[in-house]
Amino acid sequence: MAWIYLLVAGVTEIVWAVGLKFADGFTNFFPSLVTIIFIGVSFVLFATAIKTIPIGTAYAVFTGIGAAGTAVVGILLFSENASVEKIFFLLLLLVGIIGLKVLDGKESPDKEVDS
Repeated sequence: MAWIYLLVAGVTEIVWAVGLKFADGFTNFFPSLVTIIFIGVSFVLFATAIKTIPIGTAYAVFTGIGAAGTAVVGILLFSENASVEKIFFLLLLLVGIIGLKVLDGKESPDKEVDS
């Protein structure tokens, strides 16, 4: 369930990041209100997820979803540059997020670290 919370937290991060664009420096009331609400929802879900998911993994996934998703929305809604290089690195970021999820399932919380 924690991974679902984390996924939704990442998606809500996309919503509030795009909301910041529409809020125009918090000068537009409705987009500002939506942005503030989604910031709260995003952080509550993230805080819930890190009760079970390691903080490093959770934060990387959370920000990765937000960054990649916001970049895609920027391309689709705001006609931002969609170069081959940009798409490549967004896909690389996605591979990293998936890799962290896969590795998290394989790590044992009781594993001893060598000093």
